[in-house]
Amino acid sequence: MSSREEGSLAYQDFAYVYDELMDATPYEEWCERICGLIEQYGVSKPERDAEDALASERNLVLDLGCGTGTLTELLYRKGYDCIGVDNSESMLAVAMEKKAALGSSVLYLLQDMRELELYSTVGTVVSVCDSVNYILEEKELLQVFSLVNNYLFPGGIFIFDFNTDYKYREVIGDTTIAENREDCSFIWDNFYDEATGINEYDLTIFVQESGDRFRRFTETHLQRGYTAAQIGVLLEQAGLTVLEMTDADTQGPVTETSERICVTARGNKQLPV
Repeated sequence: MSSREEGSLAYQDFAYVYDELMDATPYEEWCERICGLIEQYGVSKPERDAEDALASERNLVLDLGCGTGTLTELLYRKGYDCIGVDNSESMLAVAMEKKAALGSSVLYLLQDMRELELYSTVGTVVSVCDSVNYILEEKELLQVFSLVNNYLFPGGIFIFDFNTDYKYREVIGDTTIAENREDCSFIWDNFYDEATGINEYDLTIFVQESGDRFRRFTETHLQRGYTAAQIGVLLEQAGLTVLEMTDADTQGPVTETSERICVTARGNKQLPV
């Protein structure tokens, strides 16, 4: 099975319990940091300038690998026009439920990030929660970065994070994680393949349906860790310029033991005069 097919099979049943199991994820903190980076480096603005004919593109924010749309909706509430792209129908179904409940006008698109196709450029592209780690081959990650650069408005920026190979190799490794909640429990069996650098985690999830009855389902996810050097080279090859690269946990410089890295890069198009 190809990585493209594997990616489309991930997050099916899991999508409907994803938010519950990820309730400790600091989305609000990430949103504030992203807004700060846009203000510092970018061209997008949360307020529209009626005299700016290009505002509809300049101010667009694309959430690449948006999942259930939690961050996308937060950015929308900050005033940005947003597009959410994901290749899981189930995750987008949950995102659409949030959109309806919140009354937002976020546009959600079912697309593989390796085949991104937009109707215009966007001022900012964001991708969080290790979405790019699902791209298992460097040549395909280069393709993603090239597409991002292609769709960035002149002066636009790309903000994303990724898990490092150090994290998969030395921190997670071959482990089992389990969590038991009132109405939902999971077992996470993790396997790291030193030869390929691929990290596999097999999820077994139990969801309460009625009374003492639980439904069991399983999913397998594959990710690949990258080094800061690898990401830097691929961004350069795609025509993007790194503005900053920081340790996601310390917000300081990247080290050999950084587990997750945040990157801000700028596209190569020139700002209009």
